[in-house]
Amino acid sequence: EKMQSGIAELDALMGGGIERGSSTLIVGAAGTGKSTLAAQYCAAAAERGQGSAMFLFDETITSLTSRADGLGIPLRRHIDSRIIAIHQIDPAELSPGEFVHKIRDAVERDHAAIVVIDSLNGYLNAMPGERFLTIQLHELLMYLAQHGVATILIGAHQGLIGAQMNTPVDASYLADAVVLLRYYEARGEVRQAISIVKKRGSAHERTIREFRLQDGIHLGEPLRDFRGILTGSPIYDPADPTKKETQR
Repeated sequence: EKMQSGIAELDALMGGGIERGSSTLIVGAAGTGKSTLAAQYCAAAAERGQGSAMFLFDETITSLTSRADGLGIPLRRHIDSRIIAIHQIDPAELSPGEFVHKIRDAVERDHAAIVVIDSLNGYLNAMPGERFLTIQLHELLMYLAQHGVATILIGAHQGLIGAQMNTPVDASYLADAVVLLRYYEARGEVRQAISIVKKRGSAHERTIREFRLQDGIHLGEPLRDFRGILTGSPIYDPADPTKKETQR
C-alpha cells in the first residue's frame, strides 16, 4: 500500500507515495523543510483516517504546529482529535529502551500507520553514553516494517549550501528511500530543490524539482535547464539553443 502526501507532484516524484512497511530518510540542511514534509505526510494520512506518531528531539511541538498552521497543513486539528500524536523527547530523561517502548505503544496500542523520528541527529547524538545505538535503530526499523508502519526519519546536514555537505549521522544504508532537500543559488536568489536519490522496491522520478514553502508545499517543474544543482551553484545550460539566445 502506497501512502500519498496529498500533493500530486510529490507523489509522482515518489513513484506514487511511500510504502507501508518501508523507511524513508528525509535529509537536508537546516530550514529546507524536512519536518514540514514529514508533517504533510502525517496530515494526509489523518485525512484518510490513519493515525501517526511524531517523536521530536530537536524542536518544540509549538514551533512545529505554528509552522504547519502558516503553510495550511492541518496538523493542529488532527492533534486535537488525537489521530496524530506528537511526543517531545527529552533525552536527558529518557533512555533508548524507554524511547523504543513509546514507539511500540504507538504502533500496538494506538495503531499508528506512520512513525516520524525527528531527528536522527538528536536520537543518536543525545545519548552518547549508549553503545550500539545504530544497531538498535536497525532493529527498530525491522520491527516497524514487520508491523506495516511507514517510518520517516529526519537527518540534518552540516552547513547550508555547497558541494561539501555531509551529515554526522549516515543512515542512508538503513532506509528504503532517501529524499534529498538542498539549497541552491539561481539568479540572485536562494532556492530549494528536492530529489529522490534512492528508493527500493518501486520506480520513481529521477528529476530534480524546485521545492517551495509558501502558502503550502509546492513542487515546480523538473529543473532541466540547469546542471550542478546539487553543488549549490548551478549553471544555466538549456538543451534548446533558442533558449540561450533568449537568455542573452
